Amino acid sequence: MKLKEQVKQFLFEEERPFNSCHASTVIALPNGDLLVSYFAGTKEGNPDVAIWCSKRTDGVWSQPYLVADEEGLVHWNPVLFRKNDGQIVLHYKVGHPIPEWYTRVTVSNDDGVTWSEPVDLVPGDVGGRGPVKNKLIVLQDGTWLAPASIEGEVWDCFADISYDQGVTWTRSELVPTNHGTENDGTMQLVRGKGLIQPTLWESKPGQVHMLMRSTSGFIYRSDSLDSGKTWSPAYRTYLPNNNSGIDLARMDDGTLVLAYNPVGMYRGPRMPLLLSISRDNGEYWEELVVMEAEYRSYTIPIEPGEYSYPAVIAEGNHIYVTYTWKRERIVCWSLEVETETAL
Repeated sequence: MKLKEQVKQFLFEEERPFNSCHASTVIALPNGDLLVSYFAGTKEGNPDVAIWCSKRTDGVWSQPYLVADEEGLVHWNPVLFRKNDGQIVLHYKVGHPIPEWYTRVTVSNDDGVTWSEPVDLVPGDVGGRGPVKNKLIVLQDGTWLAPASIEGEVWDCFADISYDQGVTWTRSELVPTNHGTENDGTMQLVRGKGLIQPTLWESKPGQVHMLMRSTSGFIYRSDSLDSGKTWSPAYRTYLPNNNSGIDLARMDDGTLVLAYNPVGMYRGPRMPLLLSISRDNGEYWEELVVMEAEYRSYTIPIEPGEYSYPAVIAEGNHIYVTYTWKRERIVCWSLEVETETAL
């Protein structure tokens, strides 16, 4: 795969209506415009943190505008999705602390200009249903599958399943995970709290896979043969992970595109940020582009930046990636590639 074009843009300038922003999500509109959402406020976890959007029209980004700000509630992790009929769905979390957050949903029928009154995704939910950070996918049979996780005493992943286009949701089984102290002979050990924030793809009808953020120094994987209802025991990939978010998209030719920090250290630096590809359904990966990296010399010390929480989508031969830039701004990369036949 070769890059034909790559453009890096900040969504907004240094002057902005908030101090900090994080956890972006992106969708492409039929006319080529992009819509990005993120949470922003004084600092992650503060009561003034709300959900904001920016829109790119003809290559130019709008000023940030407020989408959801429910008084007294901390807002987290927006996730955008566009239905076939054009309606845009926005899921996000509210509440504090994280183990007690729950999911709200609002919709837009005018490409993100105005939004409906938000409602609970699953009435009575505590812990977070629906997509927790990364986008939901639509399986070949029309089923919606949302990558979900819970963050209690231990961290676990699952998929939330909707057979009626998001009206009702059914939890899958948890991904079997060894939270013990050693390998038990059947499941690989996951050190620390566990696994969260999966990203999903379907390789063949009903065959679904997830990669997961971990506290164990590596990205973990699980596979499903029944459209996400049950999952294989979590197993370690060779890809490093610093307990920070990842995201993946599957291109039309089967190529997988993954954005992540290649740092195999628990709470390690959230830099550099890579975009890598796999042509064999995620077995092996090769670097496509380094999106962020700090220059370091022996004479000029630097303070590492944070380039994290990527969101990735693929539209034909175009790839779009958004991510957090030092908790101050959001970056969008637009890439055009020459694709090759997947293996």
